[in-house]
Amino acid sequence: LRKCCNHPYLFEGVEDKSLPPFGDHLVTNAGKMALLDKLLMRLKSQGSRVLIFSQMTRVLDILEDYCGYRAWEYCRIDGSTSGDDRDAAMEAYNAPGSSKFLFMLSTRAGGLGI
Repeated sequence: LRKCCNHPYLFEGVEDKSLPPFGDHLVTNAGKMALLDKLLMRLKSQGSRVLIFSQMTRVLDILEDYCGYRAWEYCRIDGSTSGDDRDAAMEAYNAPGSSKFLFMLSTRAGGLGI
C-alpha cells in the first residue's frame, strides 16, 4: 500500500521503458508527484531550499530522476552513504552561495546523525 501511495514506478514492470528516463511522465503518473512538483516549483521560484526525508530509498531514486528532469542541483544521503560522502554533501549544501536546491535524505541516514 505504501508503494501505491508514493509512486507507481516503485512496482517492477510498471514504468514504460520506451519513455525517456527524465520526462514529464515522472510527474503525471503520480498524484503525489504532481502536488510535490507544484510545491517545489513555487519554492524554487521564491529562492527557498528544501529538505526531503523518505523512508524508502527507491522514492529517493525517483526524486533523483525528477531533479534531472527539472535540471535542479541536489544532494542525497541514505543509509549506504559513507561518513566522508555524508560530510561532503552537507558542506556542499550549506556552503555560502550554494546552488543546491534539494537535500534528500532517507530516514535511516537522518537517524545515523547528520
